[in-house]
Amino acid sequence: MLEILQSINWSPLWISIKTAVAATIISFLVGILAARFVMFRNEKTKWILDGIFTLPLVLPPTVAGFLLLVLFSPVRPFGMFLYRVFHIQVVQSWAGCVIAAAVVSFPLMYRNARSAFEQVDLNYIYAGRTLGLSEDRIFRRIVLPSAGPGIASGTVLTFARALGEYGATMMLAGNILGRTRTISTAIASEVAANRYGTAGIWTTVIILISFAVVFSINLITGRGMKQVRRWA
Repeated sequence: MLEILQSINWSPLWISIKTAVAATIISFLVGILAARFVMFRNEKTKWILDGIFTLPLVLPPTVAGFLLLVLFSPVRPFGMFLYRVFHIQVVQSWAGCVIAAAVVSFPLMYRNARSAFEQVDLNYIYAGRTLGLSEDRIFRRIVLPSAGPGIASGTVLTFARALGEYGATMMLAGNILGRTRTISTAIASEVAANRYGTAGIWTTVIILISFAVVFSINLITGRGMKQVRRWA
C-alpha cells in the first residue's frame, strides 16, 4: 500500500478541487441569477425556463458533453471564434473541465436557490416595498439572508457534483494527465489499466470527500432549522 501511495501522481486531486471550486463559483452566480429571474415570471414561462435550466440534471452526462463538444469544437463557428479572437481553447483543456462541471452541476444550485427563494415569507418583501426599498435592495437585504441555508446547501451539493463529474468532462476535456485528468477519470483509467490498488485509493479519496460534503450539508441545514425555530 505504501508503495502505491508513493507512486501515485496526485495531480488529479488538485485538478479536481480547483475545477470544482471554479465550477461552483460559476454555478453559484448564474444559478442565483437564474432562480431570481424565474421567480418573477408567469407560470407557463416558469415551466419552460425551469425545464431548460434543469435539463442538464436529467440528461446523461455524455449527452451534455457531446453538445458542449459540438458547441466549443475548434472547427465549429463558436469554438473557432473563441480561439481566433480570444485565443481560448476549450476542448482538451482545463477550461473544458470547468465548463463541463459547471453545466452539469448548475441545476443543483439553481433548484436549491429557487426553492429557498420561494420559501421566503412574502410579508418581509411587502414590508420592504412599503418602506420604499428597491427590488434589488430587497433581494440583497431580505431575500438572500432569509434563503441563506438553502443557498449554502445548494452550493455544497454543487461542489460535490462538480468534483465527481466524469461523463461530460471526458467528452469535452479528455483525460490528459496533469492537465485534464480528474479523480473520476483517474479511477476509470486505473481500472482500464488493471491497477485496482490505485483505483481503490482514488475511490477512498472521493468517498471521504463525499462524506465530508454530506456532513457539511447536515451541519448547514441543521443550523438553518435552529435559526428558523428561533425566529418562530
